[in-house]
Amino acid sequence: MSQKSPPLTVSPFLYPLDEFYAQAGRALPVIKPVDGTKVPEPYRSLLVHSGDMTSTLESFHGESIRLEVLSRQERGDFYFREVVLILVQSGRPVEFGAIKMNLALFPPTARRQILDEKLPLGRILEDHKIVYSNRPKGFFRIESDGFIQAALGLPGVVKVFGRRNALLDPRKQALAEVVEILPPIAKRRGEGFAV
Repeated sequence: MSQKSPPLTVSPFLYPLDEFYAQAGRALPVIKPVDGTKVPEPYRSLLVHSGDMTSTLESFHGESIRLEVLSRQERGDFYFREVVLILVQSGRPVEFGAIKMNLALFPPTARRQILDEKLPLGRILEDHKIVYSNRPKGFFRIESDGFIQAALGLPGVVKVFGRRNALLDPRKQALAEVVEILPPIAKRRGEGFAV
């Protein structure tokens, strides 16, 4: 007699990250929704805004960002991937995320660049002058699990902050749905992590 595994939970608050977790058979980490006004600095400046995350992180860290894709899948016009954004010069990871993109809403050259998996979406949107707006849907604190720790190079379980965001075209169609999770932010003088 086989023993049934407990059902995996999904969280619309973590979509599309919850789908990757469910497909991999991983339980979701502990998450706590946080009001944007209660997100501590410097996370508030990095997360609680309606700007582009790629340029926000590049400006904060003073380095360009490259993309590392951990997993991907295509379903018709929809393209999903789990990624890490990494600083080019220092090699330090500055974001772990999961994204669902509607490729049908992108011009062909941008769609090809997305599928080439070399540039972060924010850079592609900027380079192609694609008009869009960011619509943050919520903010959260999450306890890093083994998968997030490996992706962000964390030494163990830590509480990190993130957001769920939608990128909308001028007709309010979702170009992308994304979950963006930031690692602990190093103190300015290299004195460890500020949590």
